[in-house]
Formats: sequence, structure tokens, C-alpha cells
Amino acid sequence: MQPTLSFLIWAGHLVEATPRREIQRLTRFGVLSDINPPFRSRMSKFSLLLLRHGEGAWNKENRFCSWVDQKLSGDGVKEAQDCGRLLKEQGYQFDMVFTSLLSRSIQTAWLVLEAMGQEWVPVVKSWRLNERHYGALIGLNRAEMAQKHGEEKVKLWRRSYDLTPPPIEESHPYFLEIYNDRRYSTCDVPIDKLPRSESLKEVLDRLLPYWNSTIVPEIRKGKTVLVSAHGNSCRALLKHLEDISNEDIAKVTLPTGVPVLLELDEDLRPVRPRLLLGDQAEIQAAIKKVEDQGKAKPSN
Repeated sequence: MQPTLSFLIWAGHLVEATPRREIQRLTRFGVLSDINPPFRSRMSKFSLLLLRHGEGAWNKENRFCSWVDQKLSGDGVKEAQDCGRLLKEQGYQFDMVFTSLLSRSIQTAWLVLEAMGQEWVPVVKSWRLNERHYGALIGLNRAEMAQKHGEEKVKLWRRSYDLTPPPIEESHPYFLEIYNDRRYSTCDVPIDKLPRSESLKEVLDRLLPYWNSTIVPEIRKGKTVLVSAHGNSCRALLKHLEDISNEDIAKVTLPTGVPVLLELDEDLRPVRPRLLLGDQAEIQAAIKKVEDQGKAKPSN
């Protein structure tokens, strides 16, 4: 009989397949904890789950969505529901959920909690968890841009840490839709001070004050927290927590609807590599799908 294997995911890639018996042995000695029910290693004090929202309509169309408010696609709804069922099966119980102000992030959180039978859990929303602001690139198709500008240029726009795209101008077709939206009157900064374009570094800069002042105190109380946000706001938070270099963050890919488990010590530093929960073959296929979005379509 073949041994049952457990998998560790590091920087979005499969890096270890360990026999289940060995996982259980290491768990007993506090080296790591099993990936199935949420048991913690002896070094771990807190658990945090990050979740990139389910697929949105513009994800399906391979367009830069950013701050344009889009609901989930049919597949995205299923991803969120499947995520909730998985977390319920693995015994997770959330005390608080944090989302952005964008509907796809909020809708994902609602669907996850509904599937878990935990609709009553408080959901707190902030613009500081919004997706990266892609400026003038908003609405453009990634594959078409790769054909026009080259795949490396599009990869820099999507993945680099400190490159800021051209800012959105008032003439942009989605400018008024974003900046006349009433939700942004609730922010802790005036609308005219909100971003017009961002690098990943700037996402982290606006996210960290909220992380430190609002999310961290809840985690330190021993609460199990879910952050239902976006690909880049989750990547920015991972960069901070895991101390990922400016170069290596470009290699971190988060697929839609896949929960990421972080076990943290007293200083809120990971005690082991992040775990992407779910069917590992499906996760690897989803990661490749995201990475392929910035590639030019082959000409006929």
C-alpha cells in the first residue's frame, strides 16, 4: 500500500510531499502540525487565514479589475462555497472576518460563512484591504497587452514590488465610477487623497497601518481571523509576515478561492511555511492559470 502523503506549499509551489506517518510523528514532537484539522504546532500561538476572493467577472475576461466593483462569476460563487465547505470540514471556527470595500471580497466572505453555518460572525470592511490600484491599466486585457508590449513588461506591471503603473486620469472610462462611489466617502482619508495608481509597495504602505491598529489586536486576543481580500493585498501581507524579498514576491501566486493558512508565533511571525488548503493538483493547476494570464495569446 502506498503511504498517504501530506503536502507543504511554499511561495505558491509544491515543495514537499511527506508520508502521513512522518507528518504524525513530527506533529507529536511539535515540529509541525497536520494540514487537515486545524491543530497547531507547539511553537504556534495564533492562526490566520488569508483568502483571495472567488473568480470575478473580469478575472474570467482576463482584464485588470482593480478598484472597479465587480461581483463574482458563477465559477467564483462556487469557489467561495467550496472554500467554506472545506473549512467547515476541517473544523475552522472564525471569530472575525475582514474584507475590502469591493463587492467580490465581501460576497466571498458571505458565501464562505454561509457554507460554514457561521453567518453571525462579524465582518469588518476597509478600503485598506482593496485590490492594488492599477491606474491607467484598469479595464485592459492582460493577454492583449502582452502581445502589444511584451510578456516581460506585463509581468513587471503585475508582479514587481516597486513599479507603479501610469495613474488613472479623469478622462479614463472608469474614473467617475470609482471616485463618485459613495463607499469611498466612508474612508479614513478624503477621496482626493485615495490612490490613483499603486505599486505593491504602496499597497503594503496603506495596508500596514490597518493591519497593526485593527487586525493585529484581534489576533492577539486569540481570535481566529479570516482576511477575505484580493490577490495583491494578500500578497502584500504575506511579504510583510514572511519577510519575502522584493525579488521573490514576484514569484508568489495566489489562486482565487483557495484559503491560505498561516500559523504565527507570539511575534506574529510564521512558524512554518504557509499552507494552501485543498486538493493540491487543483491548486497547482489554478496557480498556473493565474501565471498564464499575462502571456500573449498564440496567433492563429
